[in-house]
Amino acid sequence: MSNGTRIGGYKKPLAVVLAIAFILLVWQLVALTLPDFLMPGILPVLERLSESVRSGDFYAGLMGSLARLGTGYGIALACGVAFGLLAASLNFFREVLRNVIVILQSLPSIAWVPLFLIVWGFGNKPMIVVVALAAFFPAALSVMNATESVHKVHISAARVMGASPWGLVRRVYLPAVMPELITGAQLAFGNAWRALISVEMLVDFGKGLGRSLSFSGDTGDMTGVMANILVIAILAALIDQLVLERIKHRLLRYQYV
Repeated sequence: MSNGTRIGGYKKPLAVVLAIAFILLVWQLVALTLPDFLMPGILPVLERLSESVRSGDFYAGLMGSLARLGTGYGIALACGVAFGLLAASLNFFREVLRNVIVILQSLPSIAWVPLFLIVWGFGNKPMIVVVALAAFFPAALSVMNATESVHKVHISAARVMGASPWGLVRRVYLPAVMPELITGAQLAFGNAWRALISVEMLVDFGKGLGRSLSFSGDTGDMTGVMANILVIAILAALIDQLVLERIKHRLLRYQYV
């Protein structure tokens, strides 16, 4: 079992640097064993990336992806938290709802794309809904599971003191589920990000990182493929570490004292 010790000081950034160095080393070793047209090395990809960041198309694709991600992910978190907290007071139906979520989340979110394209046609809406679906299930499930750990005595005490249903949610359930909610939000982000890139590759509409990756693959431009993969990986890591981790530390700062 883990002793609960958190890595701090210089060790955490050092671990990140070592992880990146390991990935780059493996990449370069693979590139040395394959022809350039199959697997370009690090330097050609960095040169292509340097050229791309000076073009307007790169930023148009970046903004398009971030807009879809922000909209879908935001909707998923809001609905997931509300759904999870609502299920906390439904007793038996909570188990029914949990099983509904478990069954539906077993379906890849990309499987819904044909249906959404038929309903809404090509555009941003089906892509945003796919992203929202991918992020909704882990967010809702984490909150639902966390509500079971709330002590009944706390709920009874709050009711005796005259807490309204909203007051019960705000003062008892929400503080209790916050750690699991943050973890669920990070899992939801990973799902949302993968769903976004997949649906952008599949739906030929607008500009986005996934569509740029798909275009490079269709034209046999492996340097472009690796450059897009590098951007997708770096951006996901930056959002997770600079945004989600900072929010986690702020909301759960008592755990990092």
